[in-house]
Amino acid sequence: MVDAITASWHGNNYQSRVFWQNALNLLDDTACVVEVTFEANGPKAFDDVVVKYDPPVPRSGPDRIHADYHQVKYHVDRGGHFGYQDFIDPAFIGAASFSLLERLRDAQATAPAPSLFTFLTTYRVLPTDPLATLISGNDHTLLLERLFDGTTDRSKMGKIRKCWREHLGLADDEALRMVLRGFRVIDGHRSLDELRSEINLKAKVVGLLTCNAADSDFRYDELARQLKSRRLNAFTREALLTLARDEGLLAEVRPADPYLPIAIRSFLGPASDLTGALPGNTLLLTDAFRQRYLEDSQSWQSDIRPRVEAFLAVAAKQSRKLCLTLDAHASIAFLAGSVLNVKSGVDVHLIQKGRVGARMWRADDGSTGARFAERMSPQGTGRDIAVLMSAAQDVEPQVRQYISSHALDIGTLLSFSFESGPGQQSITGGEHATALAEQVANAIRRSKVEDPNAIVHVFASVPNAMLFFFGQQHQAVAPCIIYEFDFDRRGNKSYQPSFLMD
Repeated sequence: MVDAITASWHGNNYQSRVFWQNALNLLDDTACVVEVTFEANGPKAFDDVVVKYDPPVPRSGPDRIHADYHQVKYHVDRGGHFGYQDFIDPAFIGAASFSLLERLRDAQATAPAPSLFTFLTTYRVLPTDPLATLISGNDHTLLLERLFDGTTDRSKMGKIRKCWREHLGLADDEALRMVLRGFRVIDGHRSLDELRSEINLKAKVVGLLTCNAADSDFRYDELARQLKSRRLNAFTREALLTLARDEGLLAEVRPADPYLPIAIRSFLGPASDLTGALPGNTLLLTDAFRQRYLEDSQSWQSDIRPRVEAFLAVAAKQSRKLCLTLDAHASIAFLAGSVLNVKSGVDVHLIQKGRVGARMWRADDGSTGARFAERMSPQGTGRDIAVLMSAAQDVEPQVRQYISSHALDIGTLLSFSFESGPGQQSITGGEHATALAEQVANAIRRSKVEDPNAIVHVFASVPNAMLFFFGQQHQAVAPCIIYEFDFDRRGNKSYQPSFLMD
C-alpha cells in the first residue's frame, strides 16, 4: 500500500507535470500561450495551474478563451468514481467548508470573462451518473444546452439543476448557467508516466533537453518545486527561455527534422498540441462532429473523405517525408493509410498515443511481437467477409450481435487475436503493427480468391497506427466498409459504418 508521504510526493509531481505540459507551449509558436503560472495567487481552488492566451483561443462555445484556470486532483489509484452530487460536497476536493461548485462560483466572480475553469482528476465520472452524459467529448466543457433542456425539476436534468441551484442559493436556472459557463471536467486524466512521456516529447519538439527513460528521477518535477520556492512560478516565453539557458536545458541545435509535422483531428483532447504541426498543416474536422459522433448533416463518404484526401494530397506535395499525428477516428486512420500507401512514395512516421504517452511509430522501428492467431468460421450463406481484429479489446461479441441485428450478408468471419488475450500494449510499435497489418491483408487476399468483389467489413480494436498501416494494404482488402464503435457509450452503443473503400 502506498504510504501517505509517497502519495503526497506523487501528487506534487503530478501537479508539476500538468504545469510543464502547459508551460512548454510557451515555446510553441502555434499555441497562443503567453503566460503559465504554477500555484497562482487565485482564484482560490482553480489556481494550481493558470494558462493565459493572446490572442484568445476558440473552444466549443461561441466565445474565445483568454485564460484557463486548473484545479488538479491526483489519486494514487484509478478506481475512484464521482458524480454530480460530489460537486456540492467539500470533502470531495479535500476541503472543510467550500464545495467545488462554491469555489467555481467565486472564481467566476473574480476571473476575467470568458475563461475556462478546469477540474482535472485521475478519477472517472461514474458511467451510470447523469454527469457522464453532460461532458463534451470535444473539449470536456459541460453541455449546457443538454443540462438546461427546458424540463422541470422532476426530470433527470432538472434534478441536477435543482441540486446545484439550491446548494449555491441561486434564484433561477439562468443564474446557475452563468456559474457553469466555461466549466470543464477532465476525468481519467493521464498517469504520471504518460505525462512524463508527453513532456519529453514536447520538450524535444520545442528544443529543450529530455530526460532519459532509464533515470529514476525526472528533472522537471523538482525544478517546478524549486522555482516556486524562489517565487519564480509565473512564466512568459522570454522568462522560460532565460530559465532554460540558466539551467542548461537548451538542447544542442541539430539539423532540421526532414519530416514535416502534420495532424488530422476529428476530436480534441488534453494532449492535442504535442506535435508542433502548424495550423496550415493541420486538418481540423471537429466542426463535423458533436463530441465523437458525426453530425446528422454530415456524411462520412461525401463530406469527411474528400477533406481528408485533399489535405493529405497537399501535404504529400509539400514533403515526401511526413510525421503524422492522428487525433482522429479509426476510420480516418485507415483512410489516411489508403492515401499515403506504400506506392505513394511518401515516408510516414506516426505519433501513436497510448497509456505510456506519445511515441513515434515507424514501419522500420525494429519493434517485434506476437503474430495474430487466425480463425476462419462460417457465418451464413452470404458472400461478404467480416474481419475482426481484437488487439486492445475483444470485438467478437459485439460484432456478432451487430451482424445479426443488421442482417449483413456475411458468409465468413475472419478473426485475428493474440493467444495471450487483448491488451492496450499488445502491439509494441510500428514494425510490429506493419507485420500484423500485412498478415491480416494476406489472409483476406486468400479468402477472396474465388470472389474478388466480396465486400470486406472491418471491425477493429487496434491502435490507429496499425489501422494506418492496414489502410496502406487497402488494395488487397477492397471493396471494404470500415466500422466505428461507440466506445463512449453515449450514442447507439454499437457499430456504425463509415467509409466504403473501393
